[in-house]
Amino acid sequence: MAHTTVDKGELMDQVKQQIAVANAQELLTQMTTKCFKKCVNKPGTSLDASEQKCVSLCMDRFMDSWNLISRTYGKRLQREQSNM
Repeated sequence: MAHTTVDKGELMDQVKQQIAVANAQELLTQMTTKCFKKCVNKPGTSLDASEQKCVSLCMDRFMDSWNLISRTYGKRLQREQSNM
């Protein structure tokens, strides 16, 4: 019986890991799409210096926002779980 519990635990860990990878991929896709649209007016073979700076700053702001939202959401979940 204990062997089944371990298998369920391992399966849950694998599912959580797959969800985390999918979330990271979605984050990267959203960030790339938003920053490309914002910063690259005339797509070419390379980015000029101002486009590179814009993309870099955009990605930094996007990640800062994402991290803030993630921390806030995590704290809210913890509060709700402790209230149960």
